[in-house]
Amino acid sequence: MGSAALELRSPRAGCTSPNVFRNQLEGNPPMNARPTLTSFAVLGTALGLVFSTIPAFAGGAVSGTVKFDGDAPARRAIKMDADPKCTAANPDGRLGEVFVVNDGKLQNVFVYVKAGLGDQKSEAPKEPVVLNQQGCMYDPHVIGVQVGQTVEIRNSDDTLHNVHSLAENTKQFNSAMPMKGMTIKKRYQAPEIMAKVKCDVHPWMAAYVGVVDHPFFAVSGADGTFTIADLPAGTYTLEAWHEKMGTQTMEVTVSEGGSATADFAFTPKG
Repeated sequence: MGSAALELRSPRAGCTSPNVFRNQLEGNPPMNARPTLTSFAVLGTALGLVFSTIPAFAGGAVSGTVKFDGDAPARRAIKMDADPKCTAANPDGRLGEVFVVNDGKLQNVFVYVKAGLGDQKSEAPKEPVVLNQQGCMYDPHVIGVQVGQTVEIRNSDDTLHNVHSLAENTKQFNSAMPMKGMTIKKRYQAPEIMAKVKCDVHPWMAAYVGVVDHPFFAVSGADGTFTIADLPAGTYTLEAWHEKMGTQTMEVTVSEGGSATADFAFTPKG
């Protein structure tokens, strides 16, 4: 009788035991279907062992400053008289953006990993890169995108612009944007350093697009600095591009989770 009391069902009569019958009335699952503290402990231990075997990846970073050695060319005032709306949008005038030098630091330099990534592949981000036409200027003057990433081109001016791509590795386009608030979206299908964009209506307007097949690039800011983050450990060749000063390359080694410095200096010829 003692052993029969431990069974859920009577082997002779096939009837439900009092405990199981009570569970059914109360809507509770059978005792053997309930997880126990022991099972949770075993599961937690197993998961801990699994995750402890997955190495944590800590990306490194390359930071630097782009310097301009020598006397920077004077920034010329842009003549916008051909379009009164452009003049009205810039009551204090606008200066050219070819050479933007502040305290010897050069802005609008595209810096990217040229070699060293091997066969690593990276999907293009879903977020678009915005190229705006505002004040009858392209903003930013230099951008970087990944192959296949959307470039969202906006017209924030109350005047006609046309966006004329001079890309060599992707099919060119020439799109009129006559209305303020108008937006078009384009994608570059192959790497290119650099793809120029201009406006045929306003000849002073130009922008440059650096197209690469990875996310490791940056554009120097007003203080000449740049940072390329989340680089896997390795040795890389960096290239810095400026629309008038040409290119420079530098080799840099990045340790896992570490940081490296890559400073560039452009010197005018003659």
